[in-house]
Amino acid sequence: MTISTLEACYLDSCKRHEVLPNSAVLSWFSKAKIQSWHNEKYSIVVSLDQLKDADVSPLIHAFMAAESSEINAVDILHESNCALSEENITALMHAINLKLRIVDLLDMSLTKDVLWDIFQDGLACEVLNLRSLHIRKLNIVGSFTRLHTLNLDFCTSLTGIQKDCFACMPNLMHLSMCETRVANLWTTTAALSKLPSLAELRFQNCLCCKDTGPCPASSGEKANFNVCGRTDMTQLNMAYYREVPSTNGRDAMCPALSTKEAVRNLISLDDSKTTCKIQSRTDDFSENSEVKLSSYLKGMCLLELSSTDLPDLNGRAKSQNKVSFGKLLIQDKDEFTMSFHKQHLTNGTLNKYNSHHPSPICFEKHYRDYMIASLPHLEVLDNIPIRKMDREMAKTNSSKYYEYLPYKRQQKESVVSVLHKREMGTSGIYFQKPFKPKQLYPYKNGQHFFLRSLSAAKLGSSAWPFLHPLSNFSHTFKEESKRLRPRQFEYHPTNSSLMAFGTLDGEVVVINHESGKIVSYIPSIGALNSVLGLCWLKKHPSKLVAGSDDGSLKLFDINHMPPKVADFYCCSASVTYDNFEQLTSLHMNSTDDQFLASGYSKNVALYDISSGKRLQLFTNMHREPINVVKFANHSPFLFATSSFDRDVKMWDLRQNPVRPCYTASSSRGNVMVCFSPDDLYLLVSAVDNEVKQLLAVDGRLYTNFEIASTGSAHNYTRSYYMNGRDYIISGSCDEHVVRICCAQTGRRLRDVHLEDKESGNSMFVQSLRGDPFREFHMSILAASTRPSSKWEIIKVNMLASSHCAEKYSYEQRCGPSYILGG
Repeated sequence: MTISTLEACYLDSCKRHEVLPNSAVLSWFSKAKIQSWHNEKYSIVVSLDQLKDADVSPLIHAFMAAESSEINAVDILHESNCALSEENITALMHAINLKLRIVDLLDMSLTKDVLWDIFQDGLACEVLNLRSLHIRKLNIVGSFTRLHTLNLDFCTSLTGIQKDCFACMPNLMHLSMCETRVANLWTTTAALSKLPSLAELRFQNCLCCKDTGPCPASSGEKANFNVCGRTDMTQLNMAYYREVPSTNGRDAMCPALSTKEAVRNLISLDDSKTTCKIQSRTDDFSENSEVKLSSYLKGMCLLELSSTDLPDLNGRAKSQNKVSFGKLLIQDKDEFTMSFHKQHLTNGTLNKYNSHHPSPICFEKHYRDYMIASLPHLEVLDNIPIRKMDREMAKTNSSKYYEYLPYKRQQKESVVSVLHKREMGTSGIYFQKPFKPKQLYPYKNGQHFFLRSLSAAKLGSSAWPFLHPLSNFSHTFKEESKRLRPRQFEYHPTNSSLMAFGTLDGEVVVINHESGKIVSYIPSIGALNSVLGLCWLKKHPSKLVAGSDDGSLKLFDINHMPPKVADFYCCSASVTYDNFEQLTSLHMNSTDDQFLASGYSKNVALYDISSGKRLQLFTNMHREPINVVKFANHSPFLFATSSFDRDVKMWDLRQNPVRPCYTASSSRGNVMVCFSPDDLYLLVSAVDNEVKQLLAVDGRLYTNFEIASTGSAHNYTRSYYMNGRDYIISGSCDEHVVRICCAQTGRRLRDVHLEDKESGNSMFVQSLRGDPFREFHMSILAASTRPSSKWEIIKVNMLASSHCAEKYSYEQRCGPSYILGG
């Protein structure tokens, strides 16, 4: 079928549908005829802006006949204002089918339903431009087998990539994701590893580069990549693209790219255009969306930077102006043209690197090394070519700063393989170095070793951990249903299914966190005050002490606390203690006979459990308020205090604590301290991610976890142990990420990102605990403030996949108190 026959088919269809032929459509056919007269492969460029809904049916009929025509390709472009209904747009794309080459939906206002249809049904196009669209989660399951170029630049709502998102794109070679909100190294690389043909990737771009290819300044030699030839970096001009056919003989290398400059520049970044277009889209976001382009980095809880603060190639921020958390500091009217002079690369690849439009993932330390090591077939990252030397260096640095699998496992194993080896009495090879039983694990074939192997196998196959909100329930009291708002929580010391939490309204609740059912409930008495301190008794596990910010201290017996209460309330507290004003923390000693309380003061009080009397008040122990006090796990006399005066001090009750056993200092105010389960170490958390592990015997530094700071003086960090003392978990109140690090080496194992699944808003870490009964399980107390305040306890299972999770709703309201307690 010739182009003239195809045009006649369109005119005939217009008659049958009683529609006047569209002059723009006729001009498309005329241009295709001119191409055919020059003995060229001719194509049709469909401009959606020139169509009305009435034009679509005749055009669909013509394109369905085009399957057997001589036409080479059909491109669909969107430039400014499109009057077509979304149903007609998708119908047109599917009708073109295998002739479809380029789909450019730049800055198009598409609803979730249309994007869902595209992602679920797939397209036969080769180039897909979704730049500046409002996409929150990339969940593509449809067939995109012909797709080789995908542009997601400036999709500033995009926070994550689903597990099998790219499994349907076997031929994708070029992917651009500049200025999105993607931040998680582990889930991102796990998803990208499903792309066997991926050669070029970028999350930020070099200032002089307009596509994903290598920067021309990166090397004096011309690199030979598995892509079509690149002749220039011309900005995309739609009129030029429609009018000038390709006569370049290099089309034989990649017939689909007959108009190579235009195709390449579909993933280019025209700063002036993009700034204007994206700025105009900020008003289109829904009210409950956290994404505002002037502060989208805050949505990822990373660095809030001025226009001169950008990551270098390995995620280190180079600052010339103030770095702060709160409102994004923009001193240049162009919020998106953020570039600066970069450092010399150690491998000599590029002397200057001008970073532009980085996604938050670029701010991770050693980001480039991790990406290169995780994607062995990648040839270009962020417009910088990857050489053999780069790959070797990346592998070395990645293994130095990141832990590939738990417990030093070097390669992934299936659960079935681990179980088979246990039954056969073999252990396999897990370590590159010779096994040293005394230094690592004493029984290589023992039960403990295989449990760790099972954990490593499960975690290795679960980059997306299972997150389950625990506290999404209410309690009926006085015929009113009330949403419970947790503020502090603690696992039960002996019953693996129980957990206690105190609320912002002064309630104490014991729940079965496996079933979600309330076991015991005590409402607040009098004024509503937040419960900031909770501690179970170990030898009397039915009892716990609760302390509120008004200074009240009570001991409860859960055996005498019913799950429901009558309209009147009789005090079920077995002991009431003297108040400790402005309380922030309390902790029981190992023998359950005494506990300590600290607060927004320089003093610490010692109480007797049985009598309810305050035995002593230790004054002026620090120069500033003591936020947390902790007893050792195995000594009833040793305790540690952490203060905002930057000091951590160890004390001994047997020495009448006037002088500390020793003092260790941080560079910022200390938020909390805790002992390792065996009391060998102290884990100290100071403001803004300063996390260190000290030797408990003398306070010497043992491990510095080197977590990147945000520059905020109000980013209060809390850290605890997980899996005994094997790993630490750390989170901060201005960030929605929990970091898991090896306690011995400091290497990062994983990050867990938190967000409200309904609104997509970030959930910020207020407190966290490792599950004492289950490896790689934890619970996180998280809070969000938009569109309404709410607090949740979120259970995290790192050994299970999030894709098994059900959807839960969050509807809590709160008033934040980020700084207090542990």
